[in-house]
Amino acid sequence: MKRIIFLVDMQSFYASVEKVKNPRLKHRPVVVAGDPKLRSGIILAACPLAKKQGVKTAEAIWQAEAKCPDMVVVKPNMALYIQLSYQITRILERFSDMVEVYSIDEQFVDVTHSLHLFGTKEEMAKQIHDEILETLGIESRIGIGENKVLAKMACDHFAKKRPTGVFELKLENIAADLWPLSIDHLFGVGARMRKHFVMMGLHTIGNLANYPVKFLKKRWGINGEVLWRFANGIDTSPVSNQTHRTQKTIGHAMTLPYDYLTAEDIKVVLSELAEEVARRVRKQGYLGEVVSLSLRGHRFDVNEGFHRQRKLAAPTQLHDVIYDTACALFDAHWTGVPVRSVGISLGQLEKKEMRQLSFFDDPVEQEQLAAVIDRVKETFGPTSIIRASSLTGAGQAHNRAKKIGGHTK
Repeated sequence: MKRIIFLVDMQSFYASVEKVKNPRLKHRPVVVAGDPKLRSGIILAACPLAKKQGVKTAEAIWQAEAKCPDMVVVKPNMALYIQLSYQITRILERFSDMVEVYSIDEQFVDVTHSLHLFGTKEEMAKQIHDEILETLGIESRIGIGENKVLAKMACDHFAKKRPTGVFELKLENIAADLWPLSIDHLFGVGARMRKHFVMMGLHTIGNLANYPVKFLKKRWGINGEVLWRFANGIDTSPVSNQTHRTQKTIGHAMTLPYDYLTAEDIKVVLSELAEEVARRVRKQGYLGEVVSLSLRGHRFDVNEGFHRQRKLAAPTQLHDVIYDTACALFDAHWTGVPVRSVGISLGQLEKKEMRQLSFFDDPVEQEQLAAVIDRVKETFGPTSIIRASSLTGAGQAHNRAKKIGGHTK
């Protein structure tokens, strides 16, 4: 039995929410972005009126203003966006019990066993669209396919261009509909992978779909085969409503408000990131064995940074171990370029109760102290106890405490 999968995507979600919240902005070109005075002043979302004037997401505010001088810049309200995303999930659950949150503004819905209650696929999609619009005032687009990849690409490349906002990408039609698209339109292909494919002469999705899979597997392993399968419209992954999955990595990253030039300042941020990663690892009852450090330079269009990792002698959930390892990676690989983005993660996670005790190194006392500090922060706020280094000019702890996901609450 063929599955029937919908990918429901909110149109310019952040900007749409701001227009609903403030009706005076209804006919204005609205963008959602960070503080224009900081580097975080990057366009996160642009309404259709702004996009018509050439505004794109991920570009700087000053670039967007050159194209659209009358645009209205609104700071993000992440708490509200998360709340509305949750409400959208509740609406979709009226149509199926198989709803998978893919991102804050995209959700998969498996309607295979509930479609008969709502008519045809197009009729059901319209009912979902109308329900979201009437309840929340937000427009949506819906891609339809027999698997998640087809539904996703139906939405991204076709539904968004249709007046109805709905498109079904059928497996038997991918040669005509999907294969002519450039290779970077394939789900899972980013800028770096695109360069590899173009160098191989694979310029379109069809080129990849008809390339011998054994050569792709030889070069990229399972990832090469997965992309080949996607190009051929093959995807067996289920729509899962299980929101609590086993995590393999816990990480935290931040874009800095200005160029950090000295190792001393950068290590202040490393300490704060290590603190947050350690706190989250403890909260979920994990220990981790691999510390990873990612760093990007001040030019986001040039690969000036690095990503390195190091395996620990024993699993940990402590700030000091994560921080010391991150500093060692930093000292070994930083070339002195100005730094604008930093991230730390702890991987190869295992549940704390699975730890093998060591006769020579027993961190229990340190973990107990860390747990007490965690409880104080949960009660009195994340900045109730902070390290002295966070009080320096390089510290970002106070600023981050006012945000969700790096954006204003």
